[in-house]
Amino acid sequence: MEVINALGRRKSAIARIFVTEGTGKITINKKDLTEYFPSSILQYVVKQPLNKLGVAEKYDIKVNLCGGGFTGQSQALRLAIARALVKINPEDKATLRAEGFVTRDPRAVERKKPGRPKARRRFQFSKR
Repeated sequence: MEVINALGRRKSAIARIFVTEGTGKITINKKDLTEYFPSSILQYVVKQPLNKLGVAEKYDIKVNLCGGGFTGQSQALRLAIARALVKINPEDKATLRAEGFVTRDPRAVERKKPGRPKARRRFQFSKR
């Protein structure tokens, strides 16, 4: 199997991944998954598509992650892994779509408006 690459985005995080056949090792920015995401919840989020298809020990994944916070990064990586798995085996797309792993979450931070302290927050009203 040749190298399969895919891209995942969430908020301002971007995950570029390269999937090869291997033993299930996930390397993020030259660090191990457990070192990069110490939280077991984030590790679970990243591995969701692999566990759903039962191929967690079948592929080695090398990741370049940039931008965003840890939650956005983990979800961007989940999307990239799901897209790569669909490239490898298109029949898996229905299974991954049913779990919502193939859909890009379009929500992002709303821009700040002029004359306001934040996007929707208004300055405190003063009667006098």
